[in-house]
Amino acid sequence: MELSVVSGGVFKLDGGSMFGIVPKPLWEKTCPPDEKNRITNDTNCLLIRKDGRLILVDTGYGDKMTERDRGIYGMSGSTVIGSLSARGVSPEDIDLVILSHLHFDHAGGATRTDDDGRVVPAFPNARYIVQKGEWEDALNDYGTMKTTYRPENYQPLMEAGALTLVEGDVEIEEGVRVEVTGGHTRYHQLVKVESGDTRAVYSGDILPMTTHLRAPYNMAYDLFPYDTMTAKMRLLRQAADEGWIIVLDHDAGVSSGRISCEGEDRFGFEAVALNQ
Repeated sequence: MELSVVSGGVFKLDGGSMFGIVPKPLWEKTCPPDEKNRITNDTNCLLIRKDGRLILVDTGYGDKMTERDRGIYGMSGSTVIGSLSARGVSPEDIDLVILSHLHFDHAGGATRTDDDGRVVPAFPNARYIVQKGEWEDALNDYGTMKTTYRPENYQPLMEAGALTLVEGDVEIEEGVRVEVTGGHTRYHQLVKVESGDTRAVYSGDILPMTTHLRAPYNMAYDLFPYDTMTAKMRLLRQAADEGWIIVLDHDAGVSSGRISCEGEDRFGFEAVALNQ
């Protein structure tokens, strides 16, 4: 098994929203904001090469955003398709896409607009994995922002017959498992990958950046912040005890590393490069 991180594009979000109840004088020490109080986020996606198959975890925000929205979010850099192309991977090569949840910065790259103006699956040969509860919440716009769930990012997957809905903790295939964390959304899921000495977890928005290692550092976007905090602490303790590599979905400086326990509910992070 080979793991690598590919960017789905860089964008900016309000710093206060990214850190919830934590005062700005604390978070700005490690995440200095711009003149609009925005901090830089990457959309780190995980590419898994396993037994001749290619699995992609999350897809970034894609290329369907309007120019107005691109300006609001300060979007820049390559989309996930461009990042994959730079590694010699075409959209047709992807066999499986796992989405941690359906917010636009994770599922936007799951679809694209074709030459006829239709929105279609961006990875035409892939099966897409989504939690059933997350799918239903997206359809009902159960979120904190009315633009978080965008139907063009996920409804075409169902229309194309490319969507598989799962319920709860499931082994998708040998060595690749999804586990529901809740917190950020009701059915947010992380992805665990294990094969031989390779043990990694894509934490999604339960642990988006190294700055979120401490218990109260959680996003204002979380539907259930306490659940985020408890799920994150469980994950960090297991990762520290068992030597898991954590892949961070939004850190623009470091995308993966190992966790060390430095005291009660205090953790350190050592960057570890995945296969490049």
